[in-house]
Amino acid sequence: MAAYPSLTNRIVIGKLVGFGVGLIGFITLPTFYPEATWMLRWGVLFWYVTVGAFIGMVGVYTRHPVLMMPMPWWFRAPVVGAWMNFVLTLFAFESFEGIMQAMVGADSAYNSPFWFVAEGTLVGALIGYIATRYAGEGHATVEEVV
Repeated sequence: MAAYPSLTNRIVIGKLVGFGVGLIGFITLPTFYPEATWMLRWGVLFWYVTVGAFIGMVGVYTRHPVLMMPMPWWFRAPVVGAWMNFVLTLFAFESFEGIMQAMVGADSAYNSPFWFVAEGTLVGALIGYIATRYAGEGHATVEEVV
């Protein structure tokens, strides 16, 4: 756990890890989907930076604000990552459908664009782990250190 928990550090770390994941997508997307436009590539890059920022911000909550149930990082971060990629898939369904068909084939059982939700779960877990490990979590991240 971090010696000095910080919300700002959580957000920065989340954005950096998200940038790394997005950069991998930006660089490799044309390899397996040659029809990828520049807008799609830049969108993937910036999307994961945004996902990292959101995961960094929700690290303040260790309990659900309404249900008062515990929300550890290993639950909270994958749920945010899955939800964000679900929304992305809904916005760009045709593009992601083409990506999956190019990757696994049009007649494959695994060509659903909603596999990106599973990817968001894994990326969210990675971002959540790294942000929590190096910047802390909970209300301590927003309290002033004297």
